[in-house]
Amino acid sequence: TINCFVSPTKDIRAQAKEIIGADDFLEVFINTPIEICEQRDPKGLYKKARAGEIKGFTGIDAPYETPIKPEIHLDGAKPVEEIAQQTVDFLKSIGKLPG
Repeated sequence: TINCFVSPTKDIRAQAKEIIGADDFLEVFINTPIEICEQRDPKGLYKKARAGEIKGFTGIDAPYETPIKPEIHLDGAKPVEEIAQQTVDFLKSIGKLPG
């Protein structure tokens, strides 16, 4: 199972790793410019955050700490399908997926 967590700080990521277990936790950093996050936002959450309707929104009025040593670092400006394929290829290459 692949899970995605809102984890803007190293402490939150460490907590997730502890809960999941070090053997099963892989940090995937999809480095996406905020402009692209806003373009891809189907729920309009960034727009609401910029309007002050949502407080504590990562990247708008709450901090984000870039991961220091993720297992994989992907370019979030690329098409979503390409990012997904790179993730699958990586998981296969480290034996987490058959293939």
